[in-house]
Order: sequence, then structure tokens, then C-alpha cells
Amino acid sequence: MTNPYERIGGEPGVRALARRFYELLDTLPGAAAARAIHAASLDNSERKLFEYLTGWLGGPPLFTDKYGPPMLRRRHLHAPIGAAEIDGWLACFRQAWAETVHDDEVSELICPQIERLARHMQNRAEAESGPSTSS
Repeated sequence: MTNPYERIGGEPGVRALARRFYELLDTLPGAAAARAIHAASLDNSERKLFEYLTGWLGGPPLFTDKYGPPMLRRRHLHAPIGAAEIDGWLACFRQAWAETVHDDEVSELICPQIERLARHMQNRAEAESGPSTSS
């Protein structure tokens, strides 16, 4: 049996997913809060998402080879992440996934895990307001 990385098309499939995700992050009105905590250019973020997802889905460990263990929550502590940021991020991911991945079995396996991972990234209580001005 092949792994999710292979089933969604290997490198080209993951690259298309990451590219579409960041196109959506830049354009979906519901993703404004998530977009606001990113740098002006999304190129670096897109590359890192591609590298992370490649290894996470069962492909080559590009991200860990470059940066070590993911520790995603720690790596994102500089960015205030609350419900609005998570919901926007997930809206982009869900749409990008639906547009680029056409394997229902893989979707049933991966999408709930992505949902849990995104919710785990919250580091800001809802009583706190506004995105940080630091980058």
C-alpha cells in the first residue's frame, strides 16, 4: 500500500496543495486574520509548508532535515493565533485540499488530523484582541 504522499501525487501533488493554500490565504476574505500574521511575501511560508507536508505525509523528510523536529506550536509562538486565525487557516486548507486531492480515503485519514493540528496551534485566548505588530 502506498502512503498519503504518494497517493496525492508525490512532490507535484504536495507542491500544488501548498501553492493553492497560499493563493487562498492571500485572497479569501475569511482568511484575513490568518493572512495578517504572515509576512508580506508568502514565498517562505509556502516553501516551509511544502517541506513539512512532504515529510508528514510520508515523503522525504525535507523539513526535519533542514530544521530539526517540527515543534510546530513552538515555532509559531511569535504569531498570535486565536480562533479567527485557525478558522481562516482551516478554510484555506480545506479548499486547497478539496481542489488538489482527489482521494477520498486519504482525505478521511488526513483531514481530521490537520483539523486537530490546527486547533492545537492556538496560543491566544479569545479575550485578547488584535494581531501582533511584530513579524
